[in-house]
Amino acid sequence: MTRRILGLALIAAGAACSADHEFDRVVHAVESHYGVKRTHVPLMGLANFVVKVAHPAGTSGFKLAIFEDLPELTFEDQVELDRFMDGVRGHLRPLVVTRSRRDGESSYIFAGEVGKSTELLIANFERHEAQVIQVTVNMETLLKMIGSPDHAHRWFDDRHDSDDDGK
Repeated sequence: MTRRILGLALIAAGAACSADHEFDRVVHAVESHYGVKRTHVPLMGLANFVVKVAHPAGTSGFKLAIFEDLPELTFEDQVELDRFMDGVRGHLRPLVVTRSRRDGESSYIFAGEVGKSTELLIANFERHEAQVIQVTVNMETLLKMIGSPDHAHRWFDDRHDSDDDGK
């Protein structure tokens, strides 16, 4: 019995480390490829603790990295960026990829293994900055939000139990 519990704990820890590894891999790749360091965000540890305790909108944890002063990314750079992101995403699967010629922006959303919860890795590249966020979300809540995007904001302000009265 003790061996089973230990085995399950090791498997769970391995899955958590794997998800953290993907985030760290992308962050380190951006730092080394573009020669920038992520910007320190004050009180980020406290914010993550609150999310782990309160679980707003089915979220049970997140990591955030913000990069400023990136070299300007042109549309031609976006093709290279696609190859770059494909190379650093690890075991995550691409869910959404968008590019804007006009604004020079690219966004990538990758998803981990689907279960009761899943990891989402979101990377957004703008002309001179980038953001990378990893978030652990409850699948049931995520699917409800995707199924009703016009009312998804209610999940964030705890009104998801109220009737839809158009307010």
